[in-house]
Amino acid sequence: MMKLKKRSEFVYFALRNTKLRVGLTVVLVFLVLSLIGPLLTHNAPYDYVNPAGAQPPSSEYWFGTTTFGQDVFSQFIHGLRATFLVGLIGGGLGTLIGVIVGFTAGYRGGLVDEALNMLTNVVLVIPTLAVLLIITAYLEVRGIIIESIFIGCTAWPWVARAIRAQTFSLRSREFIDLAKLTGMKSWKIVFSEIAPNMMSYLLLVSILQFGGATLIAATLDFIGLGPTTGISLGLMMNNAVLWGALILGMWWWFVPPGLAITAIVGALYVTNVGLDEVFNPKLREM
Repeated sequence: MMKLKKRSEFVYFALRNTKLRVGLTVVLVFLVLSLIGPLLTHNAPYDYVNPAGAQPPSSEYWFGTTTFGQDVFSQFIHGLRATFLVGLIGGGLGTLIGVIVGFTAGYRGGLVDEALNMLTNVVLVIPTLAVLLIITAYLEVRGIIIESIFIGCTAWPWVARAIRAQTFSLRSREFIDLAKLTGMKSWKIVFSEIAPNMMSYLLLVSILQFGGATLIAATLDFIGLGPTTGISLGLMMNNAVLWGALILGMWWWFVPPGLAITAIVGALYVTNVGLDEVFNPKLREM
């Protein structure tokens, strides 16, 4: 009964929160577009569909064409898919590693905590972007999946430290001592007693990791160290700059991907703020 009441209370305040509704709406619009977009075009991203070359948006080519006559809308749609894929894999992997390390260090303590804390601090002080630049520069063939895994493997330290601190606080509570007295195993205590009490924080962390992975991927793609196969929003902007779209006034080549990345990351941040207000009674919109 209590869980049902809390769930109803969450839904009530979530539906009333303007930031949460706006943020989720923007993200869902781009997500749906990435899923159904390929049905709206018959052109592959790199097909030379317009012999005349660069052409502004029209009824035939909604987002115009590139210098080489490629359909910008087709590239945009497939680039959106790559963006969500990087966010899902990179952000999800970063969150997963952070959760495992944070829970283990916070609950076990002692030498295990010291070792994991040392590992976390080492990864934390390493300049992530510089490492990613070096790694991707030496890989002759790079794909979206490889890029996502690299991002996820370097994005977890701050998550681990935050979860470790909260686990330290929770493990000394009475309900944890009671669970230990019943003979419950450590991993079960962590995931059935501690984790549910941090579920709201874990959700907020996942959203931040998603947005962070998207931004890092866009940065790597824009400077030319993104995937060597496929297409992404960052690669679209890289190609646009490389072939002088800004100088030639071909705004339709670089504006859509730039706006999409800004809108998605901004919407994720607004969603995160909205959820924080919903979960925290002191911040709720009445």
